[in-house]
Amino acid sequence: MKPSTQEDFAQLPDQVRNMVVDAAEDPVGRTAPDAVRTVEVARATKETDIRLTLNLDGTGKANVETGVPFFDHMLDAFTRHGLFDLDVEAKGDVEVDAHHTVEDVGIVLGQAFGQALGDKRGIVRYGNSFLAMDEALVLAAVDISGRGQLHYAVDLPIEIVGTFDTTLAKEFFIAFASNAGVTLHIRSFSGENSHHILEAAFKAAGRALCEATRINPRIAEELPSTKGML
Repeated sequence: MKPSTQEDFAQLPDQVRNMVVDAAEDPVGRTAPDAVRTVEVARATKETDIRLTLNLDGTGKANVETGVPFFDHMLDAFTRHGLFDLDVEAKGDVEVDAHHTVEDVGIVLGQAFGQALGDKRGIVRYGNSFLAMDEALVLAAVDISGRGQLHYAVDLPIEIVGTFDTTLAKEFFIAFASNAGVTLHIRSFSGENSHHILEAAFKAAGRALCEATRINPRIAEELPSTKGML
């Protein structure tokens, strides 16, 4: 069999040639043609001042400064494994504690996800990730349902990692899910180290959201819902 040539390619029907070009430019179907899913969101209160930029179709680049080092580490893991690009600058009353900063970043990040998804046409909608980190095993599953809610069953052996109150992870995910309009389940199955468990949770959530927000080219103009709306 002789190798294919440019002339052979030119003889293909237009529809087939377009499919080949589309697949070469976007092999995993991550974005729809001409889609721009980058947003900037700012929110200021008496307790926090947050500026955030999110690109759903990034490569996992994070630039995060919240004044809460362990939380920065978690957001970096979330971003890297979700293949989002995320810039966060947050100033909060961390001299009181980290609660307001962590929760309010969740609010703003959730708002950014909701805005970046636009009308949600073509998205996969559902995503899940079973993620192992050493002895820790955590499941995250998401439905971009329009019904913001968190279902969280994560057992943590200790309440403080470094200076971070581990109960704030749940507050972050509540704020995120509520403002993004997603149903998010996070459940731990094993783990002895709270750092490992929380990091697995953030990574799993990022990977589940990466899958759920992906554009499926087979339904690029459709809403993935029998109701006709999300």
